[in-house]
Formats: sequence, structure tokens, C-alpha cells
Amino acid sequence: MSFFKKIVNKHTINLASSAAMPVIGLLVLSQLTRHFPTKTDFGNYVFFLQTFLLADMFRTGFLQTSLVKFYAGAPKERALNVAGSAWAVGFILTFGLAFIDLIIYFFVKSGNSDLEATLKWFGIIYICTLPSAIAGWILQAEERFDKMFIIQVINQGGFLILVLLIIFFKAINFETVLYCYLGTNIFTSLLCIVMGWSQVRAIRHKSLQSIKELLNFGKYGVGTSIGSTLLRSSDIYIIRGMFPPAFVGIYYIPQRLMEFFEIPMRSFVATALPELSTAAQHDNKPAVAHVMKKYGSLLTVLLIPIAVGGFFLGGVVIHILSGEKYEGSEAFNIFRIFLCYVIIMPMDRFFGITLDILNKPHLNMMKVFLMLTVNIIADFIGIAIFHNLYGVAIASLFTYYSGLIFGYIQLKKHLKFSLRDVLVVGFGEVKAMIQHVLHKQAKTKNI
Repeated sequence: MSFFKKIVNKHTINLASSAAMPVIGLLVLSQLTRHFPTKTDFGNYVFFLQTFLLADMFRTGFLQTSLVKFYAGAPKERALNVAGSAWAVGFILTFGLAFIDLIIYFFVKSGNSDLEATLKWFGIIYICTLPSAIAGWILQAEERFDKMFIIQVINQGGFLILVLLIIFFKAINFETVLYCYLGTNIFTSLLCIVMGWSQVRAIRHKSLQSIKELLNFGKYGVGTSIGSTLLRSSDIYIIRGMFPPAFVGIYYIPQRLMEFFEIPMRSFVATALPELSTAAQHDNKPAVAHVMKKYGSLLTVLLIPIAVGGFFLGGVVIHILSGEKYEGSEAFNIFRIFLCYVIIMPMDRFFGITLDILNKPHLNMMKVFLMLTVNIIADFIGIAIFHNLYGVAIASLFTYYSGLIFGYIQLKKHLKFSLRDVLVVGFGEVKAMIQHVLHKQAKTKNI
């Protein structure tokens, strides 16, 4: 096997995809913050994006995990049946939400042209993303991460190119950015249909039994997905309702920067899941606890120096991304507040997926909705006390610590471990990694 084939595999492609998408997304963010005519335009775009992502997670929660579960490794006829049934469920969910949006658009008049533009294009964009979404889930089940990577790069990269074009022609505003978003998603979905990746013809193989299977399995997934998305977007909605639209953009910039910490998190989770699943299937709870501690604590230790660096250098990154428009705003200090809970994010995430692996998805869903409840209450209390965005940011600390405590209490009923293990095991893993590298170097020199 050549060196190229050794390093280019499904794991490295998945990691590249996890890293590339946030980077392209931040490039888009940088251009929009710099070139939108007003901060209000950017705030309205963030509001649209959060609303669309919430609806998208509703569909994803129902279908992604259940489609992958029943499609992966299934015989051809069964796979077609699952894909067709997923299309049927996707149609019901997508056109149902689009119809609700249409009713709101025609009967609810706000007097806000930008809000009406969001309602006008939301349903159309939501329908246009269905083929590419189903294609992505099918390709994930087939472990074709190379094709998934192509879809994501075309979608995100195409949006960036269109945004640069409207900037070049000095035509950028909130509505033209929506046109770019729509155009990119239409092209991506058409590509998925033409290439056969979405398997749209499989809909004739659907069955009522498989539709019920997908819905029954996805009911907890959709709860967790919606809860997680609301957890991320509830701050935006509260700020949009209680402050001028420009404040949404100020808060959104540090929120997006936190995606840098999501890159290694997604990679560690993808690597740990098979090991957790194998241990759980053999009912080996000590092994489940060991894998959870190993990956969660190692990631915690690795993120500590990055968080410290971000505490001092985050302002430089924000300036590079947004230019002078947001210089002197609360964005940097909000980012610093966010960094105070970075060290618990890995264990919070691994507590959640371990509950799923132990066949306790309802507890993971309860954990997410507990965090959402704490976040909303703490947001209003924080705003009442501080009367600014810092109150919303500080509320996030209570949110993540409540999730960590709940997950810890629930897992302690099934696994033997302690929070002290987080740092002990993590530093042990880092030490072992360093010793391994030094040993290889010494061995190479002796040769």
C-alpha cells in the first residue's frame, strides 16, 4: 500500500471534512461581517440561519441516525426499502413545516421587511435541501465519506463564491445573501439527484412498516437534536427579542469561534463510538467506562492550552474575521466567558453519547432539555442583572455545568468512575503519547 493510500482513508477524510466546513463557514462569516451595509443586516441573517438550522435539525433528528442504522449493512432490497421510506418521511416533515411557514407568511404581518423575507424564502430553501440531506445520510451509511466531503465542499464553497460575487458587484444585502443560500442549495441537491447519491427513485420501494420503524427509532433522536439546536440558538432568539438586531451579530461571532473546539471533539467522538459500541454489546461496563474516560479526559487535557491561548489571542482572531466593525464591542469578552466552560465540554459530550450507547437515549434527551431550561431561565436572570450581553454569556456557564452534573449522576448509576479520573487519565494518556513518540525517535536514531 502506497503512503498516499495509507493516509487517505475514511478517517482522515472525515477529519478533513470536520475541519474544512467550519473554516469555510468562518470565511463566509468574515465576509458578511465586513461587507453587510449595516449590523442589522448581519443580525437578521443570523436570525434566519438559526431558524433554518432549527428546522433542519428537526428533520435530521428523525431521519439521520435511524436511516444509517437500518440502511448500513442491509441487503439491497432492504436498503432500497429504507431509503424509499426515508424519502417518504422526509417529504412529510419538509412539506409540513414549509406549509406552516406559508401560513405564517400570508397571515402574520410584522411590518419588518427583513423578517418577511425570512418567512418568504425559508420554506422554499427547506424543500430544496431535502435531496442533499438524504444523500448525505445514505452516503454516511455506505461509508462513502469522500462523496460526503464533495457535497459539503460544493455547498459551502459555492455559497462563499456567490457571496464574494455579490460583494464584488456591490449588491450585498440581507435578501441577496438569501438568494445565494437558495441558489447554492438548489445546485447541490440537483447534483445529488443527477449523480444518484440521493436515491430519489427508491421512494417506490417504501413501506408503511419501515416508515414506522424510522419514526419510532427517531423519536428520541429528534428530541435530543431539537434540544441541542435550541440550546445553541435560544440565546440568539432571546437577544433578538430583547436587544437591537445588531446585538445578535456581536454575540454570534464568539459563538461561531467556539466551533474550533468542535473540530477535535467530533473527531474524538467518531473514533470512540465504535469502541463504546463494542464494549456495550458485550455488556462490558468497565470497558465502556474506560473508553469514555480515555477519550473524554484526553480531549479535556489537550483543550486546556488551546483555551488559555484563546483567552489572550481571541481578540486578534475576532479582528481578523470581522474587521474594525466589531472592534471595541463585547465580542472578545464574551468569547473569554465562553472559554470558562471549554474544559467541561468534552466530558459533557461523552456523558451524552455514553448514555445513548448504554441504551438510555431518554436520559440524554432529558439532559439536553434540562440544560435548555437552565439556559433560558439564566438568560433572563442575567439580562435583568447586567442589562447587557454579558448576562447571556454568563448564563451559559450554569447551562453546561448543570448538564455535566446531571450526566455524571445518571452514569454513576451504571458505571464506576469519578470526575477526578478526568484529569488523572487525561494526563496519563498525554504522558503515554509523549513517551511513545520519544521511544520511536530514539529507536530511529539507533538504527
